Amino acid sequence: MTKTIHIIDVESGNLQSLANAIKRIGDYSISYIRSGTELQQKLPEISKLIFPGVGNYGHFVHEVFARGLSEPIKEYIASGKPVIGICVGLQAFFQTSEESPEVEGFGLIPLKLSKFNSHDPLFKCEGISKSVPHIGWNTIISTKENTSQLLYGMNPANKYYFVHSYAAIVSDEDIKKAEAEGWKLQLAKYGSERFVAAISKGNIFATQFHPEKSGFAGLKVIKSFLEDEKLITPSASTLVNKDPGIETTATGLSRRIIACLDVRSNENGDLVVTKGDQYNVKEASNDGGEEKVRNLGKPVELATRYFTQGADEVTFLNITSFRNSPLKDLPMLQVLKKAAETVFVPLTVGGGIKDMVDPETGALVPAVKVADLYFRSGADKVSIGSDAVTIAEQYYANGKKSTGKSSIETISSTFGAQAVVISVDPKRKYVSSPSETVMSVIEITDPTKYGPNGEKYCYYQCTSQGGRKTHELGALELCVACEALGAGEILLNSIDHDGSNKGYNLELLRQIKTKTSIPVIASSGAGNPSHFQEVFEMDCGVDAALGAGLFHRGEYTVNDIKKYLQDNAHMDVRYEINADI
Repeated sequence: MTKTIHIIDVESGNLQSLANAIKRIGDYSISYIRSGTELQQKLPEISKLIFPGVGNYGHFVHEVFARGLSEPIKEYIASGKPVIGICVGLQAFFQTSEESPEVEGFGLIPLKLSKFNSHDPLFKCEGISKSVPHIGWNTIISTKENTSQLLYGMNPANKYYFVHSYAAIVSDEDIKKAEAEGWKLQLAKYGSERFVAAISKGNIFATQFHPEKSGFAGLKVIKSFLEDEKLITPSASTLVNKDPGIETTATGLSRRIIACLDVRSNENGDLVVTKGDQYNVKEASNDGGEEKVRNLGKPVELATRYFTQGADEVTFLNITSFRNSPLKDLPMLQVLKKAAETVFVPLTVGGGIKDMVDPETGALVPAVKVADLYFRSGADKVSIGSDAVTIAEQYYANGKKSTGKSSIETISSTFGAQAVVISVDPKRKYVSSPSETVMSVIEITDPTKYGPNGEKYCYYQCTSQGGRKTHELGALELCVACEALGAGEILLNSIDHDGSNKGYNLELLRQIKTKTSIPVIASSGAGNPSHFQEVFEMDCGVDAALGAGLFHRGEYTVNDIKKYLQDNAHMDVRYEINADI
């Protein structure tokens, strides 16, 4: 018999993947609740309530109270029936958050939320800060009082996906206080900071990580909640210790391997995954006829393949003509919806996310609404490319003052900084002297890498529109501006390295990473597993590495890369242990 699971929906973020995860687990149907009146009416029939949250704490809690949901939620909790909070849903149960100190939460848990410290003493790379937001796969650890049982199927041998800037960072005294009130805690560490990863008391269970985005390990957590498996006594074989030869990163996060799919329509109007050299995705015709789009496969099939191979994230970059009107981009929205049914790791989508005019009605549609359309179709993050260049140019022209109206700012303030990725497409430009430009230059110390006229300096000039348009703006200046405006992550491409298979642009990565404190994803140039090792071993703390062509061509699988990193570099990468559902 089909059981109905009720989900609180304040219309902020991706709930599609959560619904898909529940349906994947068993015979369940989903009912969304969007107002206090609706929740009050349905209280008698609800057996399981899910309270997920995405984005800015203040925005989310305000929506909960404005919709009249707070009192019915408290009434439901008081009834003793099970509830699970996820991410900001967890955070709403605390007293307050440094993110929005004027907004009070439910006050159920005697702790407060604060921002991670980017200047962590454990992170000792010279000139490098610990990245904030905390994005990636981390382990959970038990407190001294909670070591004999697994809370809702969580396994310290597995990794879970976190994406947040604020957390309940706890001291020993905080832990004692919470446990004295009957709370069971599972913690995680980000550098030297311990924080609440999951918490439970009576009928309340909540996670800071996203179980619906934590692969099969996360699905097991949801399954345990749905089937009332609150505490599980582990067997000796359940807790698999990590190989002592595997290096633990300074942050505690495993190295992220991201599979990227450039998606566009071909001559027949079908969406295909393609790949080019320096952004040229068409193949020359042998008979001199029209060049055709390089077709490497279907987007959903490839995304699912990479998920099963162990990809930590999947990114779709929409380079088709639909990007001029994402509002009518039904094919790409359908790709996201279908991918979210089978891919239970984070999905990022990029292409055309900006303020735009509806071509049919002439009405202005703000970027935050465009982003919401993608989130509701299954995306977790949006990638902003060309519009980010325009925004940064305006930021500097305005004396480094924000307007609060750009796509970066509006999306970040609604859905959180972690939902906004900046995709940077720079190209090396040589100069003879730093005085030739106002951009930050890099001194070239290797004579074999001097410019064509013996130039000893360079900077990376931003491009837009798929590399077709150049701007008098450096990649570093772009990234610094976007971080100041609220972006949460940087996807750093390199036109000079794209399709080269000669490795990532370490010079560019080092420059950006030393001047920013948000996570940086290395992109462009990976041709074999050693290139991933090289970028992770460099002295700039790259947070993730992205691959495309080497996966699409079938030369390597994602797990080939991970196995190489473990066997040859003894690096910590994510594998799921005993995560069958």
